[in-house]
Amino acid sequence: VQLQASGGGLVQAGESLRLSCAASGFSFHDYAVGWFRQAPGKEREGVSCIDSTDGSTYYADSVKGRFTISRDNAKNTLYLQMNGLKPEDTAVYYCAASISGYSDYDMIDTWYDYWGQGTLVTVSS
Repeated sequence: VQLQASGGGLVQAGESLRLSCAASGFSFHDYAVGWFRQAPGKEREGVSCIDSTDGSTYYADSVKGRFTISRDNAKNTLYLQMNGLKPEDTAVYYCAASISGYSDYDMIDTWYDYWGQGTLVTVSS
């Protein structure tokens, strides 16, 4: 099992980035997948996730209207389009997969079975 996150980098406030997460070694289309992030000195938090069945999505309040999650099951790839980036979005972003842990209302890291290695997003003011 492998989740390979990429696309992080250094941008200025207001700019955009697109994160990708390439999955292999499991049935990607059967899993809810999502993005967590962890800023220095802070706890890991759920950012966004997308269901495996009907494409339902969840967004943390802090990113609603700015971030868009999507998945391409044919390519076994998860994406996170991040627009209007703010300095407070600076964090390591992790992709994760869950066989059963999707909710419209929350993201709990213990629901997730597989994790990627993280990609660093730095937003300067």
